[in-house]
Amino acid sequence: MFETLSDRLTSVFSSLRGKGRLSEEDINATAREIRLALLEADVALPVVREFISRIKERARGEEVSKALNPAQQVIRIVNEELVEILGGETRQVRFAKNPPTVIMLAGLQGAGKTTLAGKLAKWMAADRNTPLLVAADLQRPNAVTQLQVVGERAGAPVFAPEPGNGVGDPVQVARESVEHARRNNHNVVIIDTAGRLGVDSELMQQAADIRDAVTPDEILFVVDAMIGQDAVNTAQAFLDGVGYDAVALTKLDGDARGGAALSIRHITGRPIMFASTGEKLEDFDLFHPDRMASRILDMGDVLTLIEQAQRTFDEAEVEKMASTMASDDDFTLDDFLQQMSMVRKLGPIGNLLGMMPGMGQMRDQIDNIDDKDLDRIQAIIQSMTPGERSNPKSINGSRRLRIANGSGTQVSDVNGLVTRFFEAQKMMRKMKNGGMPGMPGMPGGGGGGNRKKAKAQAKKVKKGKQRSGNPMKARQQEAERAAERQRRQEEGGQQAPQLPPGLGGGDQPTLPPGLGGPNMPDLSNFKFPKK
Repeated sequence: MFETLSDRLTSVFSSLRGKGRLSEEDINATAREIRLALLEADVALPVVREFISRIKERARGEEVSKALNPAQQVIRIVNEELVEILGGETRQVRFAKNPPTVIMLAGLQGAGKTTLAGKLAKWMAADRNTPLLVAADLQRPNAVTQLQVVGERAGAPVFAPEPGNGVGDPVQVARESVEHARRNNHNVVIIDTAGRLGVDSELMQQAADIRDAVTPDEILFVVDAMIGQDAVNTAQAFLDGVGYDAVALTKLDGDARGGAALSIRHITGRPIMFASTGEKLEDFDLFHPDRMASRILDMGDVLTLIEQAQRTFDEAEVEKMASTMASDDDFTLDDFLQQMSMVRKLGPIGNLLGMMPGMGQMRDQIDNIDDKDLDRIQAIIQSMTPGERSNPKSINGSRRLRIANGSGTQVSDVNGLVTRFFEAQKMMRKMKNGGMPGMPGMPGGGGGGNRKKAKAQAKKVKKGKQRSGNPMKARQQEAERAAERQRRQEEGGQQAPQLPPGLGGGDQPTLPPGLGGPNMPDLSNFKFPKK
C-alpha cells in the first residue's frame, strides 16, 4: 500500500546522503519533497502541515547541525515523526475484569467487518481465549450465513438466534449474546453490527442502542484503507454518532496510497489497533506504528517476520530441521522440499522479501516473483522416487524425462532444478565444514588478497602428488613414499621427538659468528644507503 510513498521518501533521502552539512536550502527542499510525497499518498492536508512543520523545526535544531551524518539524523527524525503520527505505541486490547470482554464492530457497509470478525476471533483464540461471534447484522442479505461460514473457518462458535435478512432485533440479539457467553464460558464476545451507507441516521442510532445495551469494553471502527481521505470524514461521523475506542484498518494489501492510515489517528485522536493485510484469516495482527514507519522508509519489518515464523512453525519441525542441518549427512531433496513447505506457510514470497530492509530498491524483481514457480518445483520433487530424492546423482536422462512427464513440466525444468540443487548442496556442505568460501576471516574461506597464493599452493601440492609417467621413475617414487611411511611408523612408536636447541630443547643454541658471538661487527657508525 505504501509503495509510492516509500519510493518517494527513499529518493528524497538518497539526495541527502554524502552531504557533510545541511543548509537552509537543503532542509527546505527536503521538506518540500516530503510534503509532495505525503499529498500524493492522499494524506489529509492538516496532517501534512503539522508533520512538515515538526520536521523542519527539528531539522534546524542542534541534533542535525552538530551531527556527523546529517542525512541519517533527518531520516531518524522523519521515522520518529511517522511513528508519532501513526499512534506512537502499539494499542493493546483492554480486557474486562469480569469476563466476558465485549468487542463491538462498527463501520461502513463493505468495509470488511464480517471477515474481520472471523480474523479477530482466530487471533484471540491463538492467545488461549474462547471467543464468541455474534450475528447482529440483521439488515444485509445473508449476513448471518456469511458470519457462520467465517466462524466455522476460524473455529469459533456463532450466536445467531435470528435468521436476518431484515428479520429480528439486533439490540436484543446483542444483549442475549452476553448472557449466552457467560453460561458457556466464552471470555470474549465479538459483535458484528450492520454496515452503514454513508451517514445513515437510523442505522447510526441502532449502533448507539447496541452500545448502550451491552456496554462494550472496546468499540472498533472498521475502515477500508483504500477509500483515501474520505475515510477521515467517515471516521469523524462515526466518532460523533456512536463513538469508538480504536480503529481497525482493512485491505492494507491493496494498491491504494495509504493516506487513511496516516490521517485517521491524527484527525480523530483514536489509535489504530488492528491491521488486516490479506484475504486469509491469518493475515491479521496488531498495528505496530514503529514497524509500519520502518516499512514506509524501506527499513524493513524483521520483528513481524520473526513473530510470524514463531506463530507458523511448530517447535518440533524447527528442531528437526536444525538437527538435519547440523548432521553430517548430505542435504537431500527431501530436506529441500521440507524447507520450502515451511517457507510457504509464512505466506507469499514477495511479502516475506518485502519485510527485509532495503528491498524497496528491488520491488520490480519482487513483484515478478511467482509463487507458482515453487509449486512447479514441488511437483517435480514429488514426481521423484524416494531413492532419487536421497541420491539425485542417479537421475539420468530417462529418469528426467519420466519426472518431467509426471510433474507436467519440461525436461529443461528438471535439469535446472537438479543443477541448482547440486550447487545448494555444495554450499551447505561447505557451511557445515566451518565457513563459506571467499569470506575473509572465516574458517574454510580465503580472502581476496590470498586467492592467488592459495591457488598456487594448491597447484604445487597437486603437482607434488602426481605420479610420473616414466615406469622406472614411478617405481622409485613409490619406493621413496614407502620408506617415508615406514620411517613415520617407527617414529610413532618411539618417544616424542626432541625439539631443537633454543626451541624448548635442553641445550642453548650457539649463534653463528657475527650474530651475537665474539665476532659481532660494530654497527654504531653504519649508514643506510639512500634510496
